[in-house]
Amino acid sequence: MALIECKFFSRSLAINTAIFVIIPSPSPDEAMSGIQGDYYDPSVKYPTLYLLHGGFGDYTDWQRKTRIEEYAEKHKIAVVMPSAENSFYADMAKGNNYWQFISEELPQVARGLFPLSDKKEDNFVAGLSMGGYGAFKMALWKPECFEAAASLSGAVDICSLFEDSQTRNIKIDDAFGDFSKVKGSKNDLKAVIKQMKEENAEIPKLYMACGTEDFIYHSNVRFRDYLNELGVELTYEEGPGVHGWAFWDKYIQNVLDWLPIRSKS
Repeated sequence: MALIECKFFSRSLAINTAIFVIIPSPSPDEAMSGIQGDYYDPSVKYPTLYLLHGGFGDYTDWQRKTRIEEYAEKHKIAVVMPSAENSFYADMAKGNNYWQFISEELPQVARGLFPLSDKKEDNFVAGLSMGGYGAFKMALWKPECFEAAASLSGAVDICSLFEDSQTRNIKIDDAFGDFSKVKGSKNDLKAVIKQMKEENAEIPKLYMACGTEDFIYHSNVRFRDYLNELGVELTYEEGPGVHGWAFWDKYIQNVLDWLPIRSKS
């Protein structure tokens, strides 16, 4: 795999930002055997996973703390890892327009610079904790763009989660403004999914996993049960683990196995 650290000026953020991008390329075995395949054919476009970090993180987290490059090589999938501060992937009330950046500008920039497919069936989004919320938000707000979304230990039930004072160390009001107005709004994933079901809208494939010793576990279980009550198709897994990288490194492999990844276009 090729690993690229890409720094560029973002119009949405009005700052320089950076992403890590993993692009399929010949493995050492293939290269030594003289097998180049069509990796460098300019007409080839790769299926892509947008992989989101959690609170207090940045674009380097997944690359530094997991073996995502190895897992991506196995599946021949490109991976795009951006930064979004503690924004909850929103256009922040007190901060930058991270929703506009992540949902609109980033795919455009990434596809302009790298051989990435723009087909819905080739595009996926996943994340951990805050990024799990962001991944579901991306897929549910833009179902025409994403085939599937995965949340690991996600802050998906955001309203009930932030009623707990223990989680208020993230300045949630900076992201959303008056947080009391989030419930029932587009930032409330429960409300979004309920409306999509009522309108018979197509919901992307969804996957959730959470550690049974994670502080966010019960919130994830409640969200799972809510989706089941609505009749939303969901793949759910749980296992021993806390809110940490040992769990996420293990379960991102399950995510990649679960994704309906097609061969390159």
